[in-house]
Amino acid sequence: MAIIKKSRKQQHASAGVRWGGFSLLLLNLEEYYSEQHRANHILHKGSHHERKIRGSLKICSKSAIFEPDAISQPIIKIPLRDCIKTGKHRENGANRHFTKVYFIKEHNVVAPYKIERGKMEYVFELDVSEKVEDVVETLLQLHRASCIDKLDDQTAMITAILQSRLARTSFDKNRFQNISEKLHMECKAEMVTPLVTNAGHVCITDTNLYFQPLNGYPKPVVQITLQDVRRIYKRRHALMPLGLEVFCREDDLCSDIYLKFYEPQDRDDLYFYIATYLEHHVAGHTAESYMLQWQRGLLSNYQYLLHLNNLADRSCNDLSQYPVFPWIIHDYSSSELDMSNPGNFRDLSKPVGALNKERLERLLTRYQEMPEPKFMYGSHYSSPGYYMLCLQNERFDNADRMFNSIAETWKNSLDGATDFKELIPEFYGDDVSFLVNSLKLDLGKRQGQMVDDVELPPWASSPEDFLQKSKDALESNYVSEHLHEWIDLIFGYKQKGSGAVGAHNVFHPLTYEGGVDLNSIQDPDEKVAMLTQILEFGQTPKQLFVTPHPRRITPKFKSLSQTSSYNASMADSPVSPGEESFEDLTEESKTLAWNNITKLQLHEHYKIHKEAVTGITVSRNGSSVFTTSQDSTLKMFSKESKMLQRSISFSNMASSSCLLLPGDATVITSSWDNNVYFYSTAFGRWQDTLMGHDDAVGKICWHDNRLYSASWDSTVKVWSGVPAEMPGTKRHHFDLLAELEHDTISLNPASTLLVSGTKEGTVNIWDLTTATLMHQIPCHSGIVCDTAFSPDSHHVLSTEADGCLNVIDVQTGMLISSMTSDEPQRCLVWDGNSILSGSQSGELLVWNLLGAKISERTQGHTCAVTCIWMNEQCSSIISQEGKTDKLFLEIAVLSAFSSPEY
Repeated sequence: MAIIKKSRKQQHASAGVRWGGFSLLLLNLEEYYSEQHRANHILHKGSHHERKIRGSLKICSKSAIFEPDAISQPIIKIPLRDCIKTGKHRENGANRHFTKVYFIKEHNVVAPYKIERGKMEYVFELDVSEKVEDVVETLLQLHRASCIDKLDDQTAMITAILQSRLARTSFDKNRFQNISEKLHMECKAEMVTPLVTNAGHVCITDTNLYFQPLNGYPKPVVQITLQDVRRIYKRRHALMPLGLEVFCREDDLCSDIYLKFYEPQDRDDLYFYIATYLEHHVAGHTAESYMLQWQRGLLSNYQYLLHLNNLADRSCNDLSQYPVFPWIIHDYSSSELDMSNPGNFRDLSKPVGALNKERLERLLTRYQEMPEPKFMYGSHYSSPGYYMLCLQNERFDNADRMFNSIAETWKNSLDGATDFKELIPEFYGDDVSFLVNSLKLDLGKRQGQMVDDVELPPWASSPEDFLQKSKDALESNYVSEHLHEWIDLIFGYKQKGSGAVGAHNVFHPLTYEGGVDLNSIQDPDEKVAMLTQILEFGQTPKQLFVTPHPRRITPKFKSLSQTSSYNASMADSPVSPGEESFEDLTEESKTLAWNNITKLQLHEHYKIHKEAVTGITVSRNGSSVFTTSQDSTLKMFSKESKMLQRSISFSNMASSSCLLLPGDATVITSSWDNNVYFYSTAFGRWQDTLMGHDDAVGKICWHDNRLYSASWDSTVKVWSGVPAEMPGTKRHHFDLLAELEHDTISLNPASTLLVSGTKEGTVNIWDLTTATLMHQIPCHSGIVCDTAFSPDSHHVLSTEADGCLNVIDVQTGMLISSMTSDEPQRCLVWDGNSILSGSQSGELLVWNLLGAKISERTQGHTCAVTCIWMNEQCSSIISQEGKTDKLFLEIAVLSAFSSPEY
């Protein structure tokens, strides 16, 4: 019995079918079921005891199977290899002589097959007599193939017979849901289910995907509406790029259909048709986009692991690549499970093979003495043999090798010399069937006891309770904080190479993608043997990440150390001790504001400057707007009187940015003349000049008596200075504390981190507590226009001149999301989930980061939007437009809400 979970479509198709009926699982491995015919099995032909048993005769590539209608009668399976003679019996039937026959599910009881040997004759009478010639001819061909000793020659002949039959048939267009459907393509394929495949024809129209089995099993046609499709994945099947899997629900464990094609081009063409349809209806997702949703808490740990497995070529329909989930719980002996105790959880930073120190030392000794290619583990953490309890040689497996105890299975994984297995998603699901012997199968005895239901740990009162507590453990705080470490081992940078060696995570070379090139093996027998070994040994998932996986954002992280450096451990978070988590910052007002950010309305519109605007800052009470421009002026505009109140020019060169010091008494302005100017708003006069760079100063920031200036001389300087006691007096001189590289800059809310961008497209993240570079990420192809930290400081957003917006994880430096518009985005503000950006054409764009799409466009200006300011309540936005051709600037004041209270 395999641990197999049917999709809803499969469950619906099999509803009402008796348990004792025919199943593809009755076939041998790599055996096809090609056709069936209604027939009578005639017993004692020609005698006065003659009687007929009504049923279906099924022709398979290595056997003939008769399924009686009456469930009290056994299914008869006749291996063609054991056939002595096949032919017509008079004019109305076919007869065969056999030396071995299997009787299956007699009296509708699942049990080891009953075998009869000797010379026997079986007579079947077909309902359609005209089919007898064809059936006999097919059986003779398949019999000749089954008698070939060389496996590869046998497989080749059976495949040729199947392909010939497929070539003589085509998809029945009468099966279309609508006569107006337009056919896109049709080809031959196989529907893949655990252990078996079913050959037939695939057809895709403008509205539906169809699969018509050659044998009509389990139903004449499988139909999927394209509008229902949510995800599609290209799959490796038997290590070949031939598979395609389709999901109609976002979080389903099992797909709606898994297809294996005979030609890679057919697979790619069908994928193209569906993907093109999905582009206009469903947002695409990558490992990085799922990661961002998981980090933000929009995906559970279970959902995230499910998506990673799908992206890594794992499928419930392919037992050689079944989804892999981690062992989580360490305690299977206590009467109560304390999930607040970290000691009750498995160490997720280590593979199963490294959890037992003594066993690991033995394995390391063997590894060091081993010739190349070296490997630590001779068996895999994910292998079909671990998850199957099926009939082997027509009998159940040895009772001692069956899955019969949770605690014992965990102990074997810790101590066993060849057992390094992880778990499967069913351990965290809702279906308890794999833990319960509901059919009361006779599975034998071990240690004098009958093997029955799986023995549960003392802390689980029932199978349902065990699964619920396992799910609770998977979603616990401990696992949420450490799951990224396990992902590094299975899907990430510790999966292979030096990372795997350092983590004691090295498996046999054949288990890795690309470990062997089957096409380069000339000997057919060697190729078949190699393929069998790969499929049965277990396969490592496709590698999804090549850099350390970011940890999940949880409230605990707000107390982590703020000190870090480029060479520091990735486990050290640069988040400030006093900094609140993102969840703590999103109080109701801000949440409501950002939820309504798409409801922008233009309230006021003013023209101030003669040339392009470069900076904007607003007084704390919102009454005064200060702007700088390439016309070299700093201007002060009153929102109350709607009049220009001040206009100051510090040099004949462009001003590049401005900011207000705390108290709103001083405005700081940077200039292309290499200087930074201080202006007293209280006294209306120039206050001081800082001459600190060798080229134009592009942007400035201020926090806690420190000034950060970024210049075109490729430096960012950090200055210490104290404002003058009297606003009208001259300021004291500034002391240079640090000098960093690169141009545009932004600070995180706690001013412990700084991000800088360059003209070459590189984003740099700095730890200001140590003045060290944490990450240098070449993630853009052109000039970085703007950068900003998320409110929780876990992510950095950057935008460049080509219209690309990138999200970078601060902890690891990983690029975790990338979105593109059709024009440059010049400026931005964001809350970590939603982004408001100003475009080259004058539009204000609202981006749904987690959905990776633009959710709203507002035409705020007629030319490029160069600056955006938002108030603390996130209810008002000021955007500025630079018109270098018409020599003026427009300021648009917008509200994110239509309701009066905002």
